[in-house]
Amino acid sequence: MPYPDSLKQLIKKVEETRPERIVKKKAGEEFPALSLDDRGKVLQAFHPDVKEEGRRAIEIGPNKGYRIANEMVDLLEAKSRVNPEDVDLSNVDYETDVLVIGGGGAGTAAALLAQEQGAKVIIATKLRHGDANTMMAEGGIQAATKGWKDSPYYHYLDVMGGGHFTNKPELVETLTNEAPDVIRWLLEMGCNFSKYPDGILKTMHGGGTSRKRMHYAADITGAEMMRTVRDESRNRPDDITVIEFSPAVELILNDKGHCAGAVLYNMETAEYVVVKAKSVVMATGGSGRLHVQNFMTTNHYGATGDGIVIAYRAGVPICFLHTIQYHPTGVIFPEQAEGILITEKFRGAGANLVNVEGNQFVFEREPRDIEAACIIKECVNVNKGVPTPSGKFGIWLDSPMLDAMFGEGYVKKEFPGKHILFSRFGIDIGLEPMLIYPTLHYQNGGLEFQADSTTKIPGLFIAGEVGGGTHGENRLMGNSLLDIMVYGRISGENAGKYALNGAQDGDLSLEHVAKYNAEIEAADIDGSRIAPMLLPDYTLEHVKEKQLTANYEGTMR
Repeated sequence: MPYPDSLKQLIKKVEETRPERIVKKKAGEEFPALSLDDRGKVLQAFHPDVKEEGRRAIEIGPNKGYRIANEMVDLLEAKSRVNPEDVDLSNVDYETDVLVIGGGGAGTAAALLAQEQGAKVIIATKLRHGDANTMMAEGGIQAATKGWKDSPYYHYLDVMGGGHFTNKPELVETLTNEAPDVIRWLLEMGCNFSKYPDGILKTMHGGGTSRKRMHYAADITGAEMMRTVRDESRNRPDDITVIEFSPAVELILNDKGHCAGAVLYNMETAEYVVVKAKSVVMATGGSGRLHVQNFMTTNHYGATGDGIVIAYRAGVPICFLHTIQYHPTGVIFPEQAEGILITEKFRGAGANLVNVEGNQFVFEREPRDIEAACIIKECVNVNKGVPTPSGKFGIWLDSPMLDAMFGEGYVKKEFPGKHILFSRFGIDIGLEPMLIYPTLHYQNGGLEFQADSTTKIPGLFIAGEVGGGTHGENRLMGNSLLDIMVYGRISGENAGKYALNGAQDGDLSLEHVAKYNAEIEAADIDGSRIAPMLLPDYTLEHVKEKQLTANYEGTMR
């Protein structure tokens, strides 16, 4: 769907102000960044996380009393999908050294490093191998590889500042120190990062960065990284087995309280499968498909917070789930692409965000939570949002100014993924700006873990977005793809070593599940909910009502 005439008329205002904005940018006159005090004010006034009506306290489990989003509490206060008494744990379907739950970037990196320790590995993934938020990540991966003007020290300070200095320092230290080696590792496996003709890696700024350390592969960085690790894992079939369409629905502990496997659900046969393992890596990713506060999301179809649920049920505490990252720039028009990520790389390259009057209102490289809050303020509070045909409001991301500054064809070359996406709707983003609005993007918090990826449950390791603490209360661009590789590698290496040298065998048990279900009943919580969700249900309410009516009438005949 091309822009209708109403929006094309509004684009003229963007075009009118563009020359002056470009002149200022070329002269080094950036729109002023907000002071720390003003950042705090705009967050408190407009960021979705501050809305108390959208959250409540958890009534059961390790974090009883912790106030987080209602949608997440609904999952944590739900009963298991399985009756522990009906699962025959003596009938083991698969046995392995290391079980990796999740087949995205973190899980696949973990599998590779576990295999290199000499372990046999099973990857159990909900959908296909690689169907994960890793594939959706576009902009880049941070790493201080250019030592003559950058270092892990500066990277560390940026990460801590972006997270409002609430991050767990030891996790950030590990993240930033390991970053250069991750880039080397990926390059050795054939990852095609963008380079200059002389072979030097291209780098650029991201929101909240003090140095240009964002490495990228055009605007499909996550997909290229996923291709790299997935291909490598598939080249090790003797040691790495992939079980697709089989999400984990419960962790299995042994009589010593150690993690000893998981119960999987085969989505094709509707059967439950028991996997016994000497160690387990949890790498199930995020939860954007919960659509907290009814926001659209960039996340893949299976991002429903499963790992949080089953690990919490087993006794692993959660942290930082009171904050969620709303990416500033998600597609708001065309509606068919609503929620899809528009990479921060556009803003890193210099594209302005402008309102309905064509005026820039925020420094384009503020940290993501600040940027999102400013966009919401513009649309909601000062009524300068751009109206869409469906009655929503957005903000222009002026991509054509990049062609004007760097030459015709720059956008098509540097952002091929988005250029192709919008061209399907008859929109050339080298000539017309994109209409955006904040979209649910990243689960800032998650399960508590240590810098060696261990948890309070022996034998259970954490990797990627399912873990909390690394990014504090806000993640900077390029640190998620880094996170999954750093802690994917660390979790895999340590899970492999633990499986071969430290694991203690014992009788398998789901007693923790029975206790959790009993705790729900004792707290007088609605027992009709079950979790994990596995997949979101987008059936419209009136359609559900018709289905219920049809089913009822069918039983009466």
